[in-house]
Amino acid sequence: MTRSSISNVSTMFMSLLPPSSFLDKVLSVVARRYRLPEIAAEFSQTQNAGSATTLAIAIEQARRATVRGEVPDAKLKRHFIDALAQMIHEAMRAEVGDPAFQAMVLRHRAAHVREYASLSQRADQDRRSVHAAVNAFAHPGKQQRIPLGRQRDALAQLHTCASRASWSELFDTAQRLSLMPEIKNESAFLLDLTRLLDSPALERLRRLDVLGSDEIVRQYQSLWDAQGPRSGSRTALAQGAASQQRGAAVEALATQALEALAWRLNEEEGAAAIYRVVTSMRVPASIPGSFDRAKSEWDVVLLRRASTDDAMAEWDVCLLVEAKASVDAATTDLSRLLRGLRLLAHAEETLAYPFETKQGIVRLRGASLRALTADKTNLTRAVLYCSDAPAEAAPRLLSAASRMQLLSAQASVEFASTLASKQHADAQDLEPVWHELLESPRWGSVLHQYAIQHQVRELMVHTEDLLAAINGTAGAVRDDVRS
Repeated sequence: MTRSSISNVSTMFMSLLPPSSFLDKVLSVVARRYRLPEIAAEFSQTQNAGSATTLAIAIEQARRATVRGEVPDAKLKRHFIDALAQMIHEAMRAEVGDPAFQAMVLRHRAAHVREYASLSQRADQDRRSVHAAVNAFAHPGKQQRIPLGRQRDALAQLHTCASRASWSELFDTAQRLSLMPEIKNESAFLLDLTRLLDSPALERLRRLDVLGSDEIVRQYQSLWDAQGPRSGSRTALAQGAASQQRGAAVEALATQALEALAWRLNEEEGAAAIYRVVTSMRVPASIPGSFDRAKSEWDVVLLRRASTDDAMAEWDVCLLVEAKASVDAATTDLSRLLRGLRLLAHAEETLAYPFETKQGIVRLRGASLRALTADKTNLTRAVLYCSDAPAEAAPRLLSAASRMQLLSAQASVEFASTLASKQHADAQDLEPVWHELLESPRWGSVLHQYAIQHQVRELMVHTEDLLAAINGTAGAVRDDVRS
């Protein structure tokens, strides 16, 4: 028999090996400490549950009714509206309410606050534009070329104003400069000054300064700042760096767990190097299908060797793992993950695709990738979210994103504005939110929010629990084989 024939037979033999019973056992016994409780069937069971939980139950019961082809009844609508009204009341309470929502309501009520918020959104871009305009002719290096005197002093003051973000003072200084006789005789210099004075960016920054002194705007700023550090601030950058470190630490723990699983699998099946782990596995552009909003890099992947040819080794995907620092992070990731699975499933069955990983290029069989469908049965066998976050004593049934979308609805903001005006607010005015929930595609993620959370938490395991299942299952599988 030729070497090629032996290789083909070996490849066929390895591809026909049955799926690992050990892997199946681990996935079936690993503790799911993040799992959601079953949602209450009757509102009588939720009398002391709170507005958010009551809303979650009402939304889920409405979803189930629509799945059955039924129209949610008036009683369910009333529970939803009353709970939403209560949640808005709670969010509007001084000191203990929701500063983000209160800032939103204040922006809705006051035109000059809306103007301030709009200008603030592009303030960073405007600051960069003005700084560039000033540096074009007043940079300290360019000041050195000008003789000592009024012009050089004014340029230094102009640059200092830009550094201190003193926009009105900068405008006044630029005007004084433009009136100096020595400037009037330099057309290029005067043109730069005129551009700065006529700059829409500088005008917007000056208007922002004026609005910033308003009492209601200062109240809005205070509410906005209460949410956390401003984007681009040192605190925000430090938090971002800490978050990245946290994510890297969770990924390292997930990698260790999967390496332990690969070692056990090789031991159970009595063959070295059948299983291996790779990290940061990037999907090649050669796979057909849409990459739009799809996961194109997988954190940790367990692979099973499908051929014995060392030069052109091919592998099958056994388990895809995403490392997440929190349940919320996994919840917001699920849609990308599902699109990523659908992308992989577009692979050609007879081809092998080169994937870049931190461990080098690995060739994955298209047949293996095509098997990674997004249906529920495949998900539970092929995907895990790994975390080291503590499980909540009482998991939130209403996700943070769904809560904010409910509060941000036009009818909700108007209801809250009426409350802020010390007027009577009728809960029935919130009925449009109910209809949007049931009818608008934009509200699909809210209508399905419990089902999404339930699915994510079923896929989520703690890294310690995964290791415990790996170490505790080995003997059980061997005993099953002996019997």
